This record gives sequence, C-alpha cells and structure tokens, in this order.
Amino acid sequence: MTQTLEKPTTSAGAESANSEDELVIRDLHVVPVADRSREILRGINLTVRKGEVHAIMGRNGSGKTTLAYALMGHPAYEVTSGEVLWKGIDLLKLSPDKRGRSGIFLAFQYPTAIPGLSVASFLRTALNARSRPLDQGNDPDYDPSDMTRGGIKLPEFRKLLREKMALLKLDDSFAARYVNEGFSGGEKKRLEMLQMAVLKPEIAILDETDSGLDIDALRIVAEGVNAQLNPDLGVLLITHYQRLLNYIKPDVVHVLAAGQIVASGGRDLALRLEEEGYAPILAEAGLEFADADEDTPEPAEADSPSH
Repeated sequence: MTQTLEKPTTSAGAESANSEDELVIRDLHVVPVADRSREILRGINLTVRKGEVHAIMGRNGSGKTTLAYALMGHPAYEVTSGEVLWKGIDLLKLSPDKRGRSGIFLAFQYPTAIPGLSVASFLRTALNARSRPLDQGNDPDYDPSDMTRGGIKLPEFRKLLREKMALLKLDDSFAARYVNEGFSGGEKKRLEMLQMAVLKPEIAILDETDSGLDIDALRIVAEGVNAQLNPDLGVLLITHYQRLLNYIKPDVVHVLAAGQIVASGGRDLALRLEEEGYAPILAEAGLEFADADEDTPEPAEADSPSH
C-alpha cells in the first residue's frame, strides 16, 4: 500500500519551513528508550540550509550524537516533542529508510563492518534504494531499488563509482574489499565519504568524522568532504575539536551543552573554544561547568541505523 506524505500545516510566520532548501528543527526533545526519565535533548532549534556548513561542538554527553541519531530515526531514541521539517514534510513521521531516500545522509562515528559484502555491491544497492521515490507509484515494472526494474545499470554504475573514487583519491581495488572489514579508522571514514559522494544527499550529517583519526587521515577525509561541497548540499558537522574546522570551514558554529544550543557564531567561536575551553561559554549561558559533567555519556556505539 502506498503511503501518502502529508505536509504539515504551518503558521503565517513559518512559511520558510516549507522551503525545499532547508532542514528546520524546532524545540526538539529526545530521550533514550532505555531510560525515558533522562532527557538528553531539551529543546533544539536549528535551521540548516543547502549550501551551508554548520558545525556543532560540545563535550561528551552534551547530546551531539543523540541529535544525529534522532534525525535519522534511530530506534534507541524517542522524540517526545518538537518537529523536524524537510521539504515541507514532517521528517519524524518517516521511517529511517525514507529519511535517507528524502535526501538526508548520516556518516557514522563508528561504521560497521559487513564481511562478505563488497564495497561496490553495497554502494550499488544503496544507490538503487536511494533512487526509489518516497511515494512509490503503481507501475509494477518500475522500482529503482530492484536492479531488474529500473535500477542503475552495471556499466553506468561502474563509471559513476570510478569518478567518485577518483574524486576521493581512492585506489580502484578499494571497491572489491568487504565493507569496513580490516579497514583502518581512516579507511572507514573515507568509505563514508564515498557513500556520500555516490548517494548525493542534500543534507549530510557527519557524526564526529574526525574521531580516531591521525592528522594525515583527518586531512584526507576533510579533503573528501570539501570536494563535495556545493550549493545543493547542506552539512551538519558534529565534532569535539576545532582542528577539523581548520580543514572544513563552517559558516556557522553552534555549542551544544546540557541538551541545548547555548551559543552560535562564526568560526571565531570555534577558535575561542580551542583557546578557552567550554567553561567560559557555559558560564555565559548560565550553566555551571560541573553541570555538564553530570550528563551520562551517550551510547556512541549503539547499533546504527542504515544510511
């Protein structure tokens, strides 16, 4: 049965929420399913437009990964109130696969290995699934998620994959390897960037892409992100450290603490964090530095939803 996607009703002052070019997050509250008494996100308000790079910085337990997972529909988290609008659609009413097909992409902090599945086969299947319309028509002969009924043809896919691997400076042999099996930390993150290049999302959420990388791997991954920046792509870049922002220049920097965005600014805000740490900014927001330490760290290695 075909699901009809209904656009939410907006007030007169919220017309921009129907824009095709922005992801709008309003008063988002999220709890972990395992402990619904502990609210992790306590009212997130954020708008990410295509062509913009937004960096979210925060200490462990501030809610950064929870935000990424909640946006993609991770089953370990429950949205208790608020809304997320994308292309005029209530994103929170979509299943994780439909969120991905709508143009939202999540690069994981801890990518999962899939022994026996080659990178090339994985990416071709993912691309076909991404191409399937949210409102699937009634034509039984057309389904892009099926390689025999509209999916990308093998010669066309091979050409596309070679182009994207060249863009990211990946050797052709990379495509024949099993997904993340035996990969170094840098290789895992480069595969995330290759998925992003092949799937061509409109909003990319990069969850601590710099985690576990040495300086050389960080530079290579950052170059992979920069090579894909364009006016049709908005990026939500989640990171602990300012060092990643030396390579990927954000338009806006947000500080997340105690489940809320407590400060926003330009790149100078990230430089200030590097020089002063989080304590002064938290104090300006009326938060004691010790309060942030009381937050239980998020389950960063929880099972990840599919892209």
